Amino acid sequence: MDEKYLDVLQNIEFGIVSVYQKQNDLKDYEVMNALDALIDNYRFEIRGYTPKEYPLTDKEILVFKEVREMCEFRLGRKNLDETGLAILEQKTTEEILSCLRKIRKSVERWNSRGGKQGYLNFVKEYVS
Repeated sequence: MDEKYLDVLQNIEFGIVSVYQKQNDLKDYEVMNALDALIDNYRFEIRGYTPKEYPLTDKEILVFKEVREMCEFRLGRKNLDETGLAILEQKTTEEILSCLRKIRKSVERWNSRGGKQGYLNFVKEYVS
């Protein structure tokens, strides 16, 4: 999966890192909460249900919005031409959901290895 969806994974992680650069006190658990809400949103969408409301903190909302914007762009639903991003191959909701789950697992893994910001400190070195 990594090679096939590397560009999508990088887009999603870019969204996360962009929030971390502005909110350097962001914690991995806040990223996990935002990703959980996004995963549920897309899962409900696939099933034809209305997404639930999630009690997210301000920082979690920032992560949610930034990552969702990238996901919507990759789904072909949002035009980001003004940002200078090239038009990329459109993905399905199932593919986006799979990528979000992969990143969620990565956040959990790096958090257990590196503490409260283990994932964020790891990923910022690879995403610019």
